[in-house]
Amino acid sequence: MKHTNSNSIEECLYLAVSGQSEETVPLHTSIALFLLSYCESKSFRVCLVSATTLAGEGHSWSQWLPEGMDFRMISMQELPQVIRSCRLPAVVEEGGRYCRAGLAVVLRHIIKRTLEADPCRKDVAELLGFKKTCLKACAEVSEWTRLCELSIPSAVEDFCRQPDHQSEIPTALLHLEKKFREPVRVHNDDKIRRQKLQQKKDMPGAGLQGGSVESNPEEGAAEDLQSSDQLELQAALAKLSVEEIQSAATRGPPHIRKVKTTELPSLEHVFAEGLYFTLTDVVLLPCLHQFLVSLGQQPGGMLERLPLLQRWYLHIQEVPGVRRAASSCGIHFLSLPEQGPDHSSEPQNPTNHEEEKAVAPFIGGPRPTMTKLKDNGIEAVYSPHPCSSWALDWDSLPAAVNPTEGKMSNDRALRKRQQLNNLVGMVTKLAQPGETVVDFCSGGGHLGIVLAHTLPAMQVVLIENKEESLVRAKNRCDELGLNNIWFIQANLDYFTGPFKIGVALHACGVATDMVMEHCIKAQAAFVISPCCYGFIQNTVKFTFPRSQQFMDVLSYKEHMVLCRFADQTEFQLPADRRLIGKQCMGLVDLDRAQAAERNGYSVKVMSMEPESCSPKNNMVVGVPADCELI
Repeated sequence: MKHTNSNSIEECLYLAVSGQSEETVPLHTSIALFLLSYCESKSFRVCLVSATTLAGEGHSWSQWLPEGMDFRMISMQELPQVIRSCRLPAVVEEGGRYCRAGLAVVLRHIIKRTLEADPCRKDVAELLGFKKTCLKACAEVSEWTRLCELSIPSAVEDFCRQPDHQSEIPTALLHLEKKFREPVRVHNDDKIRRQKLQQKKDMPGAGLQGGSVESNPEEGAAEDLQSSDQLELQAALAKLSVEEIQSAATRGPPHIRKVKTTELPSLEHVFAEGLYFTLTDVVLLPCLHQFLVSLGQQPGGMLERLPLLQRWYLHIQEVPGVRRAASSCGIHFLSLPEQGPDHSSEPQNPTNHEEEKAVAPFIGGPRPTMTKLKDNGIEAVYSPHPCSSWALDWDSLPAAVNPTEGKMSNDRALRKRQQLNNLVGMVTKLAQPGETVVDFCSGGGHLGIVLAHTLPAMQVVLIENKEESLVRAKNRCDELGLNNIWFIQANLDYFTGPFKIGVALHACGVATDMVMEHCIKAQAAFVISPCCYGFIQNTVKFTFPRSQQFMDVLSYKEHMVLCRFADQTEFQLPADRRLIGKQCMGLVDLDRAQAAERNGYSVKVMSMEPESCSPKNNMVVGVPADCELI
């Protein structure tokens, strides 16, 4: 039985089309349409956005849309203003102030709306995985999300644009094949592994020890490849049933129960994240299908190096509803050549971040590293605070502006107000009427809401990946009646709009570096309070140290020493230890400042006032070359 919410907000889903050819659509669009078809969702008005096609000329695109779906063709100029600041796909609520942008965020929202309309769709709920976190981590920090959301779609589209398709297999697909070779670990897998051991022992010719199976490698290899994962596949399909399938009430034979866990056979990948069909498989299906289509009539040579992806392509067709959904939006499954035994080796050409070696743990304190920097003329320098006495009159502000609205203790609320005084005071000195300020990693909106209320002539944008936090911020703004604020649930990379000032209060780890990079690309000023220095590490986008001055002196490991000890500033620690932590904070932020200066910025590192407002009380302020730093 389907449930409808009469108070639900009408939402519009914006999907990009190329405007150049009706033969294909961008993979992010194809993925979103496939999920809509699988979920049988009717919760959105769909708009296809083309840079060239005029509204009303989109009939040729209907072959890619789920059967019966209404859609509207619009041009880029017709997009709501908030959508123009984001990459597609994107969803915007009626009223145009709350936007969800980026593939993973939009897909998870489609699932949420489907379950609100029909809570009985267990198959849809299972797409989010065991802990409901499938593709929830942002691509900037999660290698897996980045691979599925960005790397594979981009690599396949690049491959398909090549006229002869004679190039190497995309590295991203080789990386995925390698992932499929890794052991599967799922919640409570002991029972399934013992069932697999029993199944192997029951097979003709099975050995008696460790669950090993003796077979003729030449005659039985192909058959083994087809049957080896049948138990896993059965468990995966049972997970999608509306009603739970009860297993037989048995503990299994004694000789199976006595086998040590370490001696049980490992489970094989049925789907991308292990045994169960998830949102990741929804993302990968249009990508891998398009790759196979582009290979044409002679796929053999390349496919021999992707045996596990071939098997995944066959498995996914057995999931109830997948064939219907795929056919409805123009995905017609191919018949692959018969798969022989898997003789392939580890995939070649791994990406650079796969080759990274684990950094050996550092034994000792930060003093040798600090001394090394000092010997090369590098010391932490804190600039004087230009507006240390500036403060809001909190008692005169509406209750919804005060951070106590966020349900925090009085002591913490006081410190939060002191932190906000520092950043808001700096922004008021830099801002001009009519400009846009972006609150990156906004959380519940403490900083952005104060800015929007204090500077009504400014447009404020809150960007946050966590839906719960952003919805809480929106509710507070609705209570205040603020009209100069937008809410964008997205990763930082999906925001592309112009702005003049970027702010972030306690941006965690590399998030500080991401915000600084975004501001530099936009030639915007930044006011940032960093946090969680101990979480800093090399990523796909960032390597440390950041500046040439630090790279000439420190190795990555030595820089990580500074980062780890920069987190040693908690109030309960001894004073001498906090002092060293503060010096390490200053050095890490000096490295960031010098990297920004290389891009023509003027940057100052200062302490927030009073310093007791937070253990992480640094503030990094920078302006582009054509501006004057206060």
